[in-house]
Amino acid sequence: MLLADVAAASADLAATRSRLAKVECIAAALAAADPAEAAVVAAYLAGELPQRRTGVGWASLRELPASAPAASLQVLEADREWERIAEVSGAGAQAERRRLVEALFARATGPEQQLLRGLALGELRQGALDALVVEGLAKAAHAPLTAVRRAVMLRGSTPAVAAALLSEGPSALDRFRLEVGRPVHPMLASSAADVAEALAKAGPAAVEEKLDGIRVQVHRRGEDVAVFTRTLDDVTARLPEIVEAVRTLPARELVLDGEALALRPDGRPRPFQETASRTGSRVDVATARTRAPLSAAFFDVLHLDGEDLLTATTAERHARLSAVVPEPMRVRRVVVDGPEHAALAEQFAAASLARGHEGVVVKALAAPYDAGRRGAAWLKVKPVHTLDLVILAVEWGSGRRKGWLSNLHLGARDPAGGFVMLGKTFKGLTDQMLQWQTTALLERAVEHPSWGVVVRPELVVEIAFDGVQASSRYPAGMALRFARVVRHRPDKAAADADTVDAVRALHQSASG
Repeated sequence: MLLADVAAASADLAATRSRLAKVECIAAALAAADPAEAAVVAAYLAGELPQRRTGVGWASLRELPASAPAASLQVLEADREWERIAEVSGAGAQAERRRLVEALFARATGPEQQLLRGLALGELRQGALDALVVEGLAKAAHAPLTAVRRAVMLRGSTPAVAAALLSEGPSALDRFRLEVGRPVHPMLASSAADVAEALAKAGPAAVEEKLDGIRVQVHRRGEDVAVFTRTLDDVTARLPEIVEAVRTLPARELVLDGEALALRPDGRPRPFQETASRTGSRVDVATARTRAPLSAAFFDVLHLDGEDLLTATTAERHARLSAVVPEPMRVRRVVVDGPEHAALAEQFAAASLARGHEGVVVKALAAPYDAGRRGAAWLKVKPVHTLDLVILAVEWGSGRRKGWLSNLHLGARDPAGGFVMLGKTFKGLTDQMLQWQTTALLERAVEHPSWGVVVRPELVVEIAFDGVQASSRYPAGMALRFARVVRHRPDKAAADADTVDAVRALHQSASG
């Protein structure tokens, strides 16, 4: 398959906002690919390079060679060249990487260069999120969408499922199962305005503390333990105390879901930034562990000694969890029969807040573990309005903030693809946060206008706000009122950000 065909599909995706049209376009492109090309084509259509990190940044692509007059570059040839570029290291690496990049781009036509540049910088603005590629893949392979989604969640990779599905057909989906040692996308919680609303939706439920930590998924087989984040990154070497704690449990094989967080001696959580700093640092872990030791708090078990528990109910899974994980290593919870026992749940939520935690998560007792999905079976309740938004750009500060990137341009995720700006804020940023975000955002810069930088939409930030108001200034017709930064969320991916539909629902609720 010519890379030009993928570039043409990318252009078609960018030209329409129709979800149906996007899915049809993706399906046609995948159906036209050879099975050997399927994984690469699926990744490109989702706006990603399979290599993820190539060492190629904005400066390397500022001046491109003249484009090729005619299309000849094959998809797999481009993939092999990116692989070579990603593997460059050692003395002279920068010059060699530059030579390989120029050689690749010289073989590409204008549209192909645009595609390759967007993939390298993570700024392919074509409006095709991974979820749309999954839908297109199901259509191309004439496979049930629910089965394709489940396979992707269990494998953690749409390209890998695409390669199997398009070469072997729908029967290939049966072999995608939970494997101890391979992370799955975690089940996620939707939001509820208060505990009463959550209980009305959930019915008989467990009300659990919502901890201010880092979501971790821990896999154990014998003495081998691996720890993954919610974005499926392996952080085992950074969290030795979590590894040691899980090795003490009376089980041969385990897959646990929970949180890792730094606690004060009195058991209250330390600031989230301390937990994030611990889990994000690879340097001198032994010293960091002494300074800010981490504790594990588990709330779910997905596999236990040869038995997969994804389809078991919340009540059944917790019974199995309690049998192998001692109470000090479990998240606090209370079980209520439904809305008529809201007072007990409210008291528990108030106690959770008093202990310094974020709020509660209400979990329907009859629900299975729906890997990778954000449905109504888990509902988070926080005492203030917050949204997880993506930073789209940032302005240079003035006065005492001169020299720091300060005023953040905030975007909500559009389910049809891309992000929709909802406003700006510089409020709530401490000096430490300003320093951190200046470095992090410059690393993601794709344009450098005089006022600041436009960045790859990757960094998630938690924003508190007083409400949503109508605004003709922004494309969604809405803006956040009195927005302020709560914290950066480097542990979350842009795909986990809140949607513009969720913001619109808040606006309509307040208006009605």
